[in-house]
Amino acid sequence: MRIEKLLERVEYKRADSPEEKQAIFRMRYEAYTRGGYIEPNPRGLFTDPDDERRNAWLIGVFIDGELASSIRLHISSQPEHFLPVAKGFPDIIGPRLAAGDLIIDASRQTSRLEFTRPYPFLPYITMSTVFIAEDHFKGDYITAACRPEYQGAFRRLCGFVNWAAPRPYPPLTSLQALMGYECKSKGVATRKRYPFVVSTPALQRALFSRGSNIAYDPYAELTAGQRARRADNTQHSTTCAA
Repeated sequence: MRIEKLLERVEYKRADSPEEKQAIFRMRYEAYTRGGYIEPNPRGLFTDPDDERRNAWLIGVFIDGELASSIRLHISSQPEHFLPVAKGFPDIIGPRLAAGDLIIDASRQTSRLEFTRPYPFLPYITMSTVFIAEDHFKGDYITAACRPEYQGAFRRLCGFVNWAAPRPYPPLTSLQALMGYECKSKGVATRKRYPFVVSTPALQRALFSRGSNIAYDPYAELTAGQRARRADNTQHSTTCAA
């Protein structure tokens, strides 16, 4: 399989230093201005305050040591932990976080043009980081806001479904639809179809044992809502059984 062969030359790295982040912001700017997503700016960088959140991960995908693509993840299981999609779709995301669902929100997926052309399947390799996060945090849902014309691609990728029709989504200039993926019901089929998304504990620790903006492991903090939900369900089941 071509993807599996390419993976022998791929390395995933979490961006922690200012220099690592700047490289991603520069690549992101070039991709987003090329696609007409944002207006040009004199800095030649595309970043926003959400890149600096405590629960944010900026992950670069390197091919033969060169930055080829990147993706941004935010992870939360409580309303007080920020998710970008909660700004544009609060009526959809808010109740799920209030219920303790652990959501992995994927955004700012970008690729360098010189890598996109020879490797048209690079988005699959980039999205693999989302499933590594799912394995590490035992996610309930994955979310992604996308342009309306990309909804079909998300559905074909691994079974994303439409959660909300397109809405304004600043600072992007185009409307964005909300796509959702249910980890528990789709996970086995996804990994059977794409065996390259299976992660190892070592890779999970390398990427997610700390955040891009904090120097400690946030696992307990970010999964607190999910654990509380499970404890409530266990207590309810025990009460009913009695």
